Amino acid sequence: MSAGTEPVSGRVGRAPARPTDPPRRPPTNPRRWTFLGLSVPATLGLLAFLVAPLALMVSLSLHRELSPDLLGPFEPTLEQYQQAASVGNYWQILQTSALIAFVVALAATALAYPIAYFLAFRAGPRAGLYLILLLIPFWTSYLLRVMAWKLMLGNAGVINSTLTGLGIIDEPLKGLLFSRNTVVVTLVYVWIPFATLPLLAVLGRIDVRLHDAAADLFASPFQQFRRITLPLSLPGLAAAFLMVFIPTIGEYVTPLLVGGNAGIMYGNVIQDFFTRSGNWPLGSALSVVMVALTLTLVVVGLRVVQPRRLLGR
Repeated sequence: MSAGTEPVSGRVGRAPARPTDPPRRPPTNPRRWTFLGLSVPATLGLLAFLVAPLALMVSLSLHRELSPDLLGPFEPTLEQYQQAASVGNYWQILQTSALIAFVVALAATALAYPIAYFLAFRAGPRAGLYLILLLIPFWTSYLLRVMAWKLMLGNAGVINSTLTGLGIIDEPLKGLLFSRNTVVVTLVYVWIPFATLPLLAVLGRIDVRLHDAAADLFASPFQQFRRITLPLSLPGLAAAFLMVFIPTIGEYVTPLLVGGNAGIMYGNVIQDFFTRSGNWPLGSALSVVMVALTLTLVVVGLRVVQPRRLLGR
């Protein structure tokens, strides 16, 4: 070893400690700003056309009487709600409307399920054509479709004229029109296409290989439907049911045209207060009660069905 050289140690010295680097910020996601930009118009539209009218309706229901300045200062009162609660007919009509809406939603969903099943699994390349044929009624006015049933079920309508011409009946059947049964049948006809769309969306996402695997395990077509198709389509059933139930409970056009006095619903009572009686505060109070009841039923239904559990999330 030469002089002046230091012996090399067998241990390698540690590198000097580096100062800790500041935490890096995650890169900005451009999709986030795109989502925010696209959601702003929808949010503004929701606030303008849903939240603001609901707030105005709640505010109007707290008025003692209709005043020219609806947005001006006033003393809130619950007199309209007290009057609505004291009249038993209002609650009876609300219960009847909820029952009619339940029957219509149940029937429309049950009738729409086979249609959606056929389009998803049996229609093949013609599914698009059949879907267009299903949506053709949307091209006509809602009032025209309802009036068509009035022309069919009237005393001089198609059904009575046919039965009278064939000699089956001597006089027109008067029970076909202006009844609650007529309202139910007409509403079921109107809402079947609406109920088909969410069912078709859910059934279309089911992997057909699941049915092939079940068939390899000697499962019958009914067992395949009961254990695969039906459980996986339950969220679509819940969505279709609620899509029909929510607007039907406040329906007033169809009962007015084909129901008459015998088929009156809760929406007709509210309409009378806003048009004939001119009692907007009481009509608003009845509307708030209907909205609260509908939201309560929807929340209870979602808690019972639990779509997230059905989707496996």
